[in-house]
Amino acid sequence: QVQLVESGGGLVQPGGSLRLSCEVSGSTFRSYDMSWHRQAPGKERDQVALISSSGGYTNYADSVKGRFTISRDNAKNTVYLQMNNVKPEDTAVYYCKAGVRPSYWGQGTQVTVST
Repeated sequence: QVQLVESGGGLVQPGGSLRLSCEVSGSTFRSYDMSWHRQAPGKERDQVALISSSGGYTNYADSVKGRFTISRDNAKNTVYLQMNNVKPEDTAVYYCKAGVRPSYWGQGTQVTVST
């Protein structure tokens, strides 16, 4: 069974930084494309960033380009989301996802950007 556990969320001030982690167990991590998604209250879940299985390709939502960086460490079965210069509109529950079809989701971690 594939399990994903996110960590690193919390409260951060506008302009600050945060790094999310997602550790994957029960699978061959290096075979999965990995992605981060977020869902704000009352809104749909949207993809924020994606990284290919090799790490050679990344893609970002326009709203986070230049501020967020996705990376992975295949030796640690972990994908990261470095969030810099955060804004109040980045407030959401952040989820990581492994694969496409089938896909597996973590339980989510809350990120709140506020003074």
